[in-house]
Amino acid sequence: QVQLVESGGGLVQPGGSLRLSCAASGIIFSTYIMGWYRQAPGKQREVVAVITSGGNPVYADSVKGRFTLSRDNAKNTVNLQMNSLKPEDTAVYFCNARGFPTNYWGQGTQVTVSS
Repeated sequence: QVQLVESGGGLVQPGGSLRLSCAASGIIFSTYIMGWYRQAPGKQREVVAVITSGGNPVYADSVKGRFTLSRDNAKNTVNLQMNSLKPEDTAVYFCNARGFPTNYWGQGTQVTVSS
């Protein structure tokens, strides 16, 4: 059974930081492209950042320079460090594991940026 368990969401003031973690089980983690997506109320789900099995991250333009994505293939985890958070970063954040042709999602974790 595949599980992606997210943690680390919460409420933070603008300019603050949060770290999201995703722990994967039931997959050969090192062979999957891992990523974080987000969905704000009334909007479509969008990619935040993805990282290849080799550890090369790619970021959405909206988060470049503020977010850092990393993975630990030994621990089957992927982490998203979010700095300089803005109100527009408020959304439910989802962990994703993409193989070919499989695609798995976590349950989501809420991130709210508000004063």
